[in-house]
Amino acid sequence: MVALSGISSALFTPPGGGGRAARAGGGGEGASAPPGTPATERNLSSEQQAQLRELKQIDAQVRAHEQAHKTAGGPYAGSIQLEYTTGPDGRKYATAGEVPIDVSPVRGNPEATITKMEVVKRAALAPQDPSPQDRAVAAQADATKAQAQTELRQSRNADTGEQEEGTSGSSLSAARQAAENYRRAAAVTQPAFSFAISA
Repeated sequence: MVALSGISSALFTPPGGGGRAARAGGGGEGASAPPGTPATERNLSSEQQAQLRELKQIDAQVRAHEQAHKTAGGPYAGSIQLEYTTGPDGRKYATAGEVPIDVSPVRGNPEATITKMEVVKRAALAPQDPSPQDRAVAAQADATKAQAQTELRQSRNADTGEQEEGTSGSSLSAARQAAENYRRAAAVTQPAFSFAISA
């Protein structure tokens, strides 16, 4: 499993340098109103209101990005995982996220691997704004698919050779080598991939 990561506002810093998480209310009159209420928002400074608008926009982008990965990933995608930043209104807003996805080849079944890698690639590129890491995972899926296609061709050629001329040592050897390479690829742990956006 790797993580299809979506938008991250790791570079998001609240005005006034409060770090990644802004403090609820930001002091002043808003601190007396319950978090997340219209009264809290009305009592925010113009700087805090700008920060809040930014957080709301990032939250919507993160959720849309991750949902696109999740929907396109189908049975190979896990649950959406989000990271949150507390806004000046006391509410939590999604500022980073990821969707785990199974990118391993299907052992011993190159045809199923080809189909699976097509789904993985669609999932990686599903958002409107795929990150460089998303594109890297799509390229990885293409490479795994190409390897499976090679194995499938070699296997079919070996079968054809056996039917027409008996067992062909070189073709059979090539097919066995491809199968071994395929098994090794299936055992490799895939790196995670992420997408970051500067807010």
